[in-house]
Amino acid sequence: MARISDRAIGRLTRYRVLLTEHLPPEKRSVYSHELASMMGLTPSQVRRDLMHIGYYGIPRHGYEVEELVKHIGEILGSGADHRIALVGVGNLGRALAAFLEGRRSSLRIVAAFDSDPLKVNRLVNGVRCYPMEDVDRVIAGDRIRLAILCVPGGVAQLVADRLIHAGIKGILNFAPVPLRVPVGVCLEDMDVTSSLEKVAYFATQGALGEQEGQP
Repeated sequence: MARISDRAIGRLTRYRVLLTEHLPPEKRSVYSHELASMMGLTPSQVRRDLMHIGYYGIPRHGYEVEELVKHIGEILGSGADHRIALVGVGNLGRALAAFLEGRRSSLRIVAAFDSDPLKVNRLVNGVRCYPMEDVDRVIAGDRIRLAILCVPGGVAQLVADRLIHAGIKGILNFAPVPLRVPVGVCLEDMDVTSSLEKVAYFATQGALGEQEGQP
């Protein structure tokens, strides 16, 4: 199988969420145009994505939901045990821990870290919070390869460098700054403020357009 692009991987994860969490449980099959409508895509894009991962529907019956979910899971490596470190247990970090708890059995936060002594040695959604000086020991001992970064922008790069040195291979970054990572480390920046500003801009422009078009 050829390498799957970042955008296609993103769409596959969204397909699986729709199939597992938003379809009626009695629905056994789904058509490409149904998935396309729910995701704001074209049916041909859905078919291309699924053909690219080697899954084909039946013209009169569409795609079998259970088998499609299983196949996407195999592609995304859902059977693997992805052990995650949460770095920064402020409001956002705790909210993410609560959101992820029990959502995907293969994605587990197994350790948390913070520099605040009042948060250390406490449990965050059942996960122990360690001091930052324990990063190397805990990540190596618990075989953690993924991290969620929820720290202030001023220290984000230093913390990321330390995580990578300890063995982290993938970072989901919620810090409000772009990070630099070496080749071989996967980085996903989640800039909530920029995304909200983008939504606000287009929402405002749409509202202004409606007002200007009124007689």
